[in-house]
Amino acid sequence: MKDQSQRLGTQPIPKLLANLSIPAMIGMFVMALYNVIDTLFIARGVGILGVSGVSIGFPVMMIMMAVSAAVGIGGASVISRRLGENKTEEADQVFGNILFTILLISGLGMIGAFVFLEPLLTLFGATENIMPYAKDYLFPILLGSFFFSFAFTTNSIIRSEGNSRFAMITMIIPAVLNIILDPIFIFGLDMGVQGASVATVISQATVSLVVLHYFLTGKSSLKIRTAHLIPQWKVIQEIVTIGMPAFVRQVAGSAMIVAINLMLIKFGSEFDVGVFGIVQKLAMFTIMPMIGVLQGMQPIIGFNYGAQNYARLKETISLGFKIVTIISAGIFVLMMAIPEALMMIFTGDATTIETGAHAMRIMFAFALLIGAQVVSGGLYQALGMAKPALVLSMARQVLFLIPLVLTLPYFFGVTGVWLAFPVSDLLAFLLSMAFLYRDRDLFFKSKKLPEEYDAATTSQ
Repeated sequence: MKDQSQRLGTQPIPKLLANLSIPAMIGMFVMALYNVIDTLFIARGVGILGVSGVSIGFPVMMIMMAVSAAVGIGGASVISRRLGENKTEEADQVFGNILFTILLISGLGMIGAFVFLEPLLTLFGATENIMPYAKDYLFPILLGSFFFSFAFTTNSIIRSEGNSRFAMITMIIPAVLNIILDPIFIFGLDMGVQGASVATVISQATVSLVVLHYFLTGKSSLKIRTAHLIPQWKVIQEIVTIGMPAFVRQVAGSAMIVAINLMLIKFGSEFDVGVFGIVQKLAMFTIMPMIGVLQGMQPIIGFNYGAQNYARLKETISLGFKIVTIISAGIFVLMMAIPEALMMIFTGDATTIETGAHAMRIMFAFALLIGAQVVSGGLYQALGMAKPALVLSMARQVLFLIPLVLTLPYFFGVTGVWLAFPVSDLLAFLLSMAFLYRDRDLFFKSKKLPEEYDAATTSQ
């Protein structure tokens, strides 16, 4: 086993969490920056309808991300525990099955580009004015779905063996390339919205080659073996079972955006959809640091649970909660103090700035509670506790946010869409705390998890 895997069980937790989380945070920050700049170029080069088209089409892209997240995060959890148990051959086998699954889902994505694109966009609320922009954005991305899925999935795998620095590099490379290529394709070649998606595909293809080189040259703890590419359904079942919360979370995010866009068109206009497209990218930007902390925590938690080192497990959880709470407080202050300045990055239109700032102040009213939600769901997932992880991953978006989005606008109009966010944040936080209180002996008193929670149990 390589040193990057061994240190998960030996290095002091504060130093280890910093070494794993900071690169993950940097990588997520750069990716979020790319998303913001991508939207900025579209807003400046195409206009608010271009942003609306991307916003309508984004749920389709999130479905691709959902499948990749299920395979990547589920596989990473399994691999971390196999490495912790010193079962390197089994870890390689899991990795091979992950690669097979990537090939399968990317093939489905390419078929979808030709068969299902326009019907899906119509279902998701694309109007006659928005449809051309949404199609231009999504078609190249679906054609290049293999690169997108491979890069997205293997990033989680690289983190699972403790090599967070290279995982960070694989996030920075496509983000920087995309930022460089966006103005060339959007403005220089006058490709508009389609230029942004072509830039994304080229960037993902480039980093896919870098990642493939990493695995083929022995720099990883894992090895690509031809025999392991033959699917073993028990292995795939374990991967998908543990990754299901990530899948649900992403699909729920897609359904949430569809619901929001439909209600904004019903109670507002295409303009409001464009405003939400900007605010949504800013919201993604703010949550990335907390996801980075979680990504640093998960391999430590998975490895040390596999090694039965419960004291390190408890220390990692406690420190992680403290860090994300501080980050949440900073996000709250930022969103309450300068939302107008953030909107001005994208547009000089006074109405758009005012509408977006009003939405952000409402949406982030309970931002202080976001960090605890993020860590709670990821904590259960890292330990292979699929059922509670699934419930918590569904809570904010499926159980609370979508129903609120579909009901509050009937009482408050467009403002009801924005109000749904803080109310769902509060309810999801309370549910997360209830789960953690119930399982407090498991997490904070260093006891072994009960058998029914063990990831090796296929009944979950």
